[in-house]
Amino acid sequence: MAGYRDLLRTPGVGRIIAAQLTARFPSGMTSLALLMHIEHVTGTYGAAGLVLAAASVGQAVSGPITSRWMGRWGMRRVLTLTMVVCAIALAGIGLFTLSISAYMALGLVSGLSTPPVQSAVRTIYPKMVNSRQLTPLFSLDASLQEIIWILAPVVITLVATQISTVVGIMLIVVILLAGGSWFILSPELGRVRIPRSRHRFGLVLARPAVLLATVMGFLLIGACAAVEAGVIATFGEGGLEAGLVLAIFSIGSLAGGLVSGGIAIGRWAMARRMAVVAGGLVVTTLSLSVWWLSGSLLVAGIGVAPALAVMFAMTTASVKFSDTAEAFGWVGTGQLIGAAAGSAIAGFLIDGSGPRGAYLTAAAFAVVGLIVAVLCVRGFPDLRFRDAAPMPDTEPVRTITST
Repeated sequence: MAGYRDLLRTPGVGRIIAAQLTARFPSGMTSLALLMHIEHVTGTYGAAGLVLAAASVGQAVSGPITSRWMGRWGMRRVLTLTMVVCAIALAGIGLFTLSISAYMALGLVSGLSTPPVQSAVRTIYPKMVNSRQLTPLFSLDASLQEIIWILAPVVITLVATQISTVVGIMLIVVILLAGGSWFILSPELGRVRIPRSRHRFGLVLARPAVLLATVMGFLLIGACAAVEAGVIATFGEGGLEAGLVLAIFSIGSLAGGLVSGGIAIGRWAMARRMAVVAGGLVVTTLSLSVWWLSGSLLVAGIGVAPALAVMFAMTTASVKFSDTAEAFGWVGTGQLIGAAAGSAIAGFLIDGSGPRGAYLTAAAFAVVGLIVAVLCVRGFPDLRFRDAAPMPDTEPVRTITST
């Protein structure tokens, strides 16, 4: 933990981590809030599912595009524009009674305009710390994001059920604007300018490490989404056990990420970490008791944040600085599609064979991820003897002193 203390003493690191976590906090609230609000207004979960699907499609499409825009127009301009548009779209959903098609249109706009905070912060990390601190920083980032998934659903559920779904959505708008503004106004965003990429859009996926990170993100987050569906189906949406088990899953991930921060990332790092996830998820299929699921998901969770840290580090280390934001946009899109696929497949199997089908889905995603990591091990960069900093661009990166 001494390494993390030194890391957080680095000027600006603690502030930028706190700001980006606050800016991203709505990501753990929006889907649940939209689900509850649209169901409350229309009386049907089918309509809510359509709105959620539209928002998810928007996010998946926009991730690489808005991330690439940051190299053309600057991080602050893109983040400000997307933040304002997203806030207006969400406020429209919350404040007005509309047709389902209108709700879907606003959901799509909110997804398309989701601020690319993850791409921005993971692009500027290499400019904030020395090469020795970069891998621990990615591990800390991957671990602390679990706070979002532990606290955000609890907060939005309490507000939406105890006050109103409209207040819940407007709370998201307030946090989006406040957290986003804090992040946008952070001095670090003014000190780093992303050079405009010289490559055509999408070419970054030709990098084996970026493609692998995208695929692994699809499989890992697909497994996590199936777990969430399975836990809710097992204990019910309002069951105390569901929240407890999912919190334990996230706590395992938080602990695993913090412990793995000082471990060097070699070619086999992803395979080892996915083996932990896969092993834990395979064991979940043996029993659906609360204690068994808590223990097995604690084990599985230990590998989640460390695997995400590998994805972040390998992505950064494999591209030029000007391509980093777009690369992270594609990795994020892979995770979004994985979440949708994992939830959908788990849902069909729950309907057909009960909650155990969701855990079988999660285990299958994780096992396939392990197999991919083993078969493609040569495509993962060996970062044991080098840092995870991006490759330099041919033109120097302009550093702007903030005022």
